[in-house]
Amino acid sequence: MIGRLSGILLEKNPPQLLIDCQGVGYEVDVPMSTFYNLPHVGERVVLFTHQTIREDAHLLFGFGNVDERVVFRQLIRISGVGARTALSILSGMTVADLAQAITLQESGRLTKVPGIGKKTAERLLLELKGKLGADIGASGLRAVPDAQSDILNALQALGYSDKEALLALKSVAPGCGVSDGIKLALKALSKG
Repeated sequence: MIGRLSGILLEKNPPQLLIDCQGVGYEVDVPMSTFYNLPHVGERVVLFTHQTIREDAHLLFGFGNVDERVVFRQLIRISGVGARTALSILSGMTVADLAQAITLQESGRLTKVPGIGKKTAERLLLELKGKLGADIGASGLRAVPDAQSDILNALQALGYSDKEALLALKSVAPGCGVSDGIKLALKALSKG
């Protein structure tokens, strides 16, 4: 299996790339999140890849980071979600946004992605709840500023679920101190 490509970017035709790896040109399909962060044509590029071998085709999908590849692999394991749908999901939302939508069970965020209807969104939330949210939840939380991360951890230590803690965190203004933030979050939780 091809797990990583490093070479010169020859062509960019969304969503497909052509990468020259020591004289061999690989056609790679990428989500738009990866596409927007590519270097210029003629420059060196490194992609983490997933290879799919079917009776009628050998397909290569590329990702700018390992988290995107992990999510892609989880998505294509779900019945009715193929590689194109998985690329569409990763093009429409970041890994952290997807993890948060799964943790909070927000199907509305998924239905905003082209090609994802209500039933598919609900199936994704159900299938990924124990897998993706837990696996990449830590990655998604790294994007949260340190004080907010500390507040979130404190709420979880007090016994609140991930969903409750994340909802309460929304009531805390960015830049708020840890102790004040915990007090505000607890007030929000007591009202709910």
